[in-house]
Amino acid sequence: MPPSPLGKLDLVLHAAAWTDVDGAEADPQSAAAVNVGGTQHARELGASLVYFSTDYVFDGTKQTPYVESDAPNPQSVYGRTKLSGEAVAGEDAWVVRSSWLFGSTGTNFVRTMLRLGAERGEVAVVDDQRGSPTFVGHLAVAVRELVERPRGLWHLAADGDCTWAELAEAVFEDAGLDCRVRRITSAELGRAAPRPAYSVLRSERADAPVLPHWRDGLRECLDRLQ
Repeated sequence: MPPSPLGKLDLVLHAAAWTDVDGAEADPQSAAAVNVGGTQHARELGASLVYFSTDYVFDGTKQTPYVESDAPNPQSVYGRTKLSGEAVAGEDAWVVRSSWLFGSTGTNFVRTMLRLGAERGEVAVVDDQRGSPTFVGHLAVAVRELVERPRGLWHLAADGDCTWAELAEAVFEDAGLDCRVRRITSAELGRAAPRPAYSVLRSERADAPVLPHWRDGLRECLDRLQ
């Protein structure tokens, strides 16, 4: 690879992505330009690369946690472009699949539920998708450990699992918000892109960093927000 125009770089954490899952269905070329083309640009910087991928590379038909050796089968444009980004990142990168990311900044499910819970007495949330909500602060600590380990594909997600509705209920409970959750199906929500019904991630690698439970991550996130 050519040397970086920015000077010598040791490590690039490539977290930039097109994450509008439904918008990608309407504009697949733009999603690919960001998730695939952007990864190529990150590689061209000539530094060691950490590429952040997603549980949406799986179809969700498995009923036990997905591990690194499971064959991906993305059902959405977003999932397909992220899987293509993994290929571009290459075997000499750390490819990190994680899931349902949330944190104290930016746009994410937890912050959205906090806003809606303060405005409404009830919110409708899907209850037929199950995954492992992962606090970005815990993921960052795990990645710091990971870059001391061999390169390749790694699954890094919070311990435990839940549905989106269960996560919303936990947000309201821990934040002390008087808001009810009305459980609905994905079909009722009517989103453009299909989501995997089950996308819990676990690592089969003995030396994989272990993340705390998602409830611990939620509490830490809420502490930071307060």
